Amino acid sequence: MGEGFALPRAGTTDDPVRLALLVSGGGSGLAALLRYQQTPRCHATVLVVADSTDAGGLEHGRDAGVRTVDVPLPMDIDKSERRLAHERLLHAELVAADVELVVLSGYMRILTPWFVSRWEGRLVNIHPSLLPDFPGAHAHRDALAAGVSVTGCTVHLVDETIDSGPILAQRRVEVLPDDDEEALQERVKRVEHVLYPEVLDRLCSGQVSL
Repeated sequence: MGEGFALPRAGTTDDPVRLALLVSGGGSGLAALLRYQQTPRCHATVLVVADSTDAGGLEHGRDAGVRTVDVPLPMDIDKSERRLAHERLLHAELVAADVELVVLSGYMRILTPWFVSRWEGRLVNIHPSLLPDFPGAHAHRDALAAGVSVTGCTVHLVDETIDSGPILAQRRVEVLPDDDEEALQERVKRVEHVLYPEVLDRLCSGQVSL
């Protein structure tokens, strides 16, 4: 797949890989994963981080008894330094919680090379298309505009380029004739909520090799 990716160790139910879930919005994927982890797995969420104080996903973490923090963009410093300062705060939270794998779940910020280089191989994302088709923030809109009959979702390791890291798994979803963005998004989300935990099982049990 690629070089320079240091994958997480193989966990067990007695010693699970410690996950941080990063969210920006309502956190439906986070909620699905937390439900999945109610049965002991080889991974466990120990930290939920949102990039705003009002992200709905924060409530899912609190309800599950997981340490939950918001790390908003620091607006009191120069704009040119804000992004990196934000990532340094985020990185500090991850290190303090002894996080071993960072899981992006609807996290809408583009990460800088500084952050990616520190977590490469231990930084995973799910994208709502069959990559390399339709990267970026408007995958459903772009799929509908292209008139494709099949889309889906992709779990991939994150590198320094947007939506281009090594692919771990994909699952297809049919595009229906009467689909709009909202309908397609909801159907893809249901598939994402099944696929992501399955891939995390493989990644955190040592079944993925590069």
